[in-house]
Amino acid sequence: MIVGEQKPVQEILQMVAPHRKFLILGCGTCVKTCFAGGEDEVALLASALRLASRKDGRPVEIEELTVERQCEDAFIAEAAEAVSRNEAVLSLACGAGVQAVARRFPRSPVLPGVNTTFLGVLEHQGLFTEECAGCGDCQLAVFGGVCPFSRCAKKLLNGPCGGSQEGKCEVDPDTECAWHLIIERLSALGRLDQLRAYVPPKNWQTSLSGGPRKLIRKDHVI
Repeated sequence: MIVGEQKPVQEILQMVAPHRKFLILGCGTCVKTCFAGGEDEVALLASALRLASRKDGRPVEIEELTVERQCEDAFIAEAAEAVSRNEAVLSLACGAGVQAVARRFPRSPVLPGVNTTFLGVLEHQGLFTEECAGCGDCQLAVFGGVCPFSRCAKKLLNGPCGGSQEGKCEVDPDTECAWHLIIERLSALGRLDQLRAYVPPKNWQTSLSGGPRKLIRKDHVI
């Protein structure tokens, strides 16, 4: 899932300062799971902004709404009336959701309330770890389901660097060595021999380096 964290209140206050009436629009999927932009976070942020504005003697009107996903037009449409009633939208979605809302409502300022951080998983309550860099050329079958590009500090594709200690990365001792995990995983699967094959340099043509990417499923295009 997409992992993000809510921007500091002071930064948000600076963004919304020109507006006296705005909508805080939450997103009920990824950012809700990581406690950055669901209904609860919308309510808490609205309360904080109201208190801060009263303290500064600049009262504001804040409307609260959360849709299922801000990255899909069908759900964005549910916010149309609320958007029309306000001067601006403070979106608590990921960067993709903010841009999708801005595209749908070109006459309304759409402001980001969340810093999109990475693609990750929930390790345990309150801990999210990066697992995927969205490189567009997935080789997880080669590495036993552990990505050395996103999880190795040195992004090594042909074995460990030799600097890890007791399964921990030498760059960050609090992080597990990705290659230690890869070798353990492939050993358990009885497939360690597949690491004898040389892995060529990564094909960056499928990455973000070439500009914005698109995925077209012709079988679903109407």
